[in-house]
Amino acid sequence: MSTPKGPLDGIRIIDMSVMISGPLSGMLLADQGADVIKVESPGIGDMMRYLGTSKNGTTGIFVLNNRGKRSLVVDLKKPEGIEIMHKLIATADVLIQNFRPGALDRLGLGYDDLSAINKNLIYVSISGFGPDGPNSGLRVYDNVIQSASGLISIQTDPRTGEPSALRTLICDKVTALTASQAITAALFARERGAGGQHITLAMLDAAIAFIWPDGAMNDAILDDDAMRTPTIASNYGINKLQDGYCTMSVVTDAEFRSLCSVLGVPEIADDERFSTAVARGQNAGAFVELIGGRLGKLTCAEFVERARKFDLPGSVVISLEELPDTPQVKHNEVFVERQHPTAGRIREVRSAPRFSKTPAVVSSPAPAYGQHSDDIVTELGLDASALRAAGVIL
Repeated sequence: MSTPKGPLDGIRIIDMSVMISGPLSGMLLADQGADVIKVESPGIGDMMRYLGTSKNGTTGIFVLNNRGKRSLVVDLKKPEGIEIMHKLIATADVLIQNFRPGALDRLGLGYDDLSAINKNLIYVSISGFGPDGPNSGLRVYDNVIQSASGLISIQTDPRTGEPSALRTLICDKVTALTASQAITAALFARERGAGGQHITLAMLDAAIAFIWPDGAMNDAILDDDAMRTPTIASNYGINKLQDGYCTMSVVTDAEFRSLCSVLGVPEIADDERFSTAVARGQNAGAFVELIGGRLGKLTCAEFVERARKFDLPGSVVISLEELPDTPQVKHNEVFVERQHPTAGRIREVRSAPRFSKTPAVVSSPAPAYGQHSDDIVTELGLDASALRAAGVIL
């Protein structure tokens, strides 16, 4: 019986991007069966090869954003390098790039240039602020887009009034997820006769689209007579337990009753001051005074047991070190551990969606710099030895 193939089997993607917004998108598609060729320039290549925790010259962040790809290092400043790219594009379905607007056009590798070679090409241009406009050419990183998109503003601490950044590259990753969805949508449209097309994606736009559905509930309804309330997530907080921390949500009356039972004071749920959400909002101070330090007397284990028993939505705060051994994560088989050729034993996250007929896989380990250069140019009918001797490929 043949092994089922991923949903993108037979699709070739040329990944010219660096950092995370483009590479993670390419990796997600590689897990889904696409043949992804990572194209880098001689010298540094993708900076993620050198940043952060590493072993034997291989970094964790590069490994976690580039698995499943083949690596081609080619000098695009040489005519022979451009010729290689043109031949490669003729075989490709998708190109992903996240250089500053206009950079690839100056090399003769812009959308108009390459769509003339392959009219069915899906060409994806990712940038910080977009292909044009007052900020188009500015250099950006994730935290810059967190600021510019309003995300950091949403993280303002109501007690101190100070905004704070998320300590994860959320805008890069949201952009990658948006790009991968857009690519599959464009491939679907191509199957229906639309042909190739140019997808432009600004990190700023992806971040705002991510924030807006809940964070902007007060900014979506514009009339002055709207009844305004705090956003749902503005009430999020961390609660101290005896030996750790927890989070919980109480939205419905039933959940409030659950909270009272967890705290060992079920009778409070019958107090008319707390019988409805409106009443609880008006008497929040009285409730806090009544429960005193009850939550802080519970251990993490006790909180988990009581939250489960009384059906309270809540969780103790789990560290990344603890995460792989938590029961639900183990049951879901979220993590895969294996041997990387240079980085040694590594722990990766499988592709999140599960396809019943075309399963995604944890694809091959992230490639070494130029690992597949000879193979790729040979597939194109070119002389790898001559190109290597001339310094066109590495």
